[in-house]
Amino acid sequence: MQESSGYGERFGEKLRARATAFVSRSLRNANIAVTEIRSDSPEHGISAPLVREDAYLIGYQLVDYPVHEYFEDDRAVPVAHLRAGQTTLYDLKRNPQFTINKACHCVHFYFPRGALNLIADRVEAKRINELRYAPGAGVDDAVMRALTTSLLPSFENPEQASRLFVDHVTFAVGIHVAKTYGGLVSPPRRSRGGLAPWQLRQAEETLAANLRGDVSLFDLARDCGVSASRFARLFRQSTGVAPHQWLLQRLVEEAKRLLSDRRFSLAEIALTSGFGDQSHFTRIFTRLIGITPGAWRRNLD
Repeated sequence: MQESSGYGERFGEKLRARATAFVSRSLRNANIAVTEIRSDSPEHGISAPLVREDAYLIGYQLVDYPVHEYFEDDRAVPVAHLRAGQTTLYDLKRNPQFTINKACHCVHFYFPRGALNLIADRVEAKRINELRYAPGAGVDDAVMRALTTSLLPSFENPEQASRLFVDHVTFAVGIHVAKTYGGLVSPPRRSRGGLAPWQLRQAEETLAANLRGDVSLFDLARDCGVSASRFARLFRQSTGVAPHQWLLQRLVEEAKRLLSDRRFSLAEIALTSGFGDQSHFTRIFTRLIGITPGAWRRNLD
């Protein structure tokens, strides 16, 4: 079977654009991915064909694309004006192509059929037949907007990105797409009370040993002997927060300990406690504690 061109550098080459991608194994035996595509001065013309496969791309526009000339199986659909903030769906079985006629900046999520089936299986729902969409048209999807924009700092500094956070958001997009465009309906379920004590201890020890987020949701779930989706749900039931939020809280607690030592600057504390930089440290600390690190340190006097 030919390798997918629906994500990563191969995807960027097809669109004559730069590509930055994160590939996740949070669903067993099925790659899902998210790719940022950017081209400031592209060569105009039709985009190259993608490998046909039973998979979907869910695109999110970061800039306007006023003349979206789109084709499925070499047939043109009505020209659309895609606005920044809109979402567009593409079926890779139908040879999606479009005319490259201006600069572009967008984010695309890649979900093969196997991944959508696993999502349905994990929530004990009926498997999805096809996703519903109007070819070439953009839709206003507030959930996609919130989830996608939360990933933008990861694309700006991919070497500092938390794999756990990217996995968590990408998986959340998959669930949202399955429900919103695939009609996924999960049956009512009784709460199962969270992770077993040994599972929670194992997960917290692994997270504490990887405070920079250099561990995937799939790895945590595998250690606990459950699926990634079930692990995320049970971890939240046990702790009240998602795994990546638990990590951020631990980072902030470590930073608070260091703030009491006046020998360290805020920039040094940011790097020592596991944040990407001082700006990231200040943003997360303020969001969780309610005041800036500098103000918190002054209150110690």
